[in-house]
Amino acid sequence: MSPRRTRVLELAVLGHLAEAPMHGYELRKRLNRELGAFRAFSYGSLYPCLKEMLRTGLVRQQHPDSARSAGRRSRVVYQLTHQGTERLNRLLADSAPAADDDECFGVHFTMFARTRSEVRLRILSGRRDRMSERLRHLHERVEHVVNQRGDPYTIELNRHHAESVEREVAWLDELIQRERRCAGQEHPADGSIGTTVPPRQGAPPADRQP
Repeated sequence: MSPRRTRVLELAVLGHLAEAPMHGYELRKRLNRELGAFRAFSYGSLYPCLKEMLRTGLVRQQHPDSARSAGRRSRVVYQLTHQGTERLNRLLADSAPAADDDECFGVHFTMFARTRSEVRLRILSGRRDRMSERLRHLHERVEHVVNQRGDPYTIELNRHHAESVEREVAWLDELIQRERRCAGQEHPADGSIGTTVPPRQGAPPADRQP
C-alpha cells in the first residue's frame, strides 16, 4: 500500500476508534458504510494497518470476558491509546494532504467535528484552490478540443467534468463562508479563525444567507 493510502486508512481507523472501541469486523463495516463513497476498505488492508498500530502502541487489544466465559472464541476489540489519540490529533491538524488529495479530503471532511476551526478553514481553502486550478485546466482542455474540431463526445465529457468541479467550488465557497460566520469573524484582521463548530443536522445545512 502506498504511503498516501496508508495515511488515509490510518486517519479513518483512528478517527472511528476515537468514538468507541470496536472489533475489526465492526470497524470495517463502519468504514465501508460511512466512507464507501471514497474507498472500499478490505480485510487485506485493514488488518495489516491494525497490526502496525498495535506494534507502535497506537491501539491496544481487549478480549471480552463474556465471550471467553461462554467458551466461544472472542472477537478482539481494538481500543485507542493515549499515543493513538495524539497521533490522530496530529493527522487532523495537518491540512496539506487533505487539501491536495481527493480521497484524503473525503476522509478528513467526515472528521471535521473533531478538527479545529482554523484547520478546517485551511483544508477548505486549500481544497478550493486545488479545484479552481483543476477547473481552469478543464476549461483549457475543452477550448483546445473545440478549436481542433475534436470529437463532440469528448468535448461533452470534459464539459460534464467541468460542471461537476464548478459545483464543488461553489459548495466549498459556502462552507468557507459558513466557517467564518460561525466563528464570528467574517473578515478577521489577523487572519485567525475561532473554534466554533458549524451547526449540523445530518448533513451540513444549506445556509445561503448573506
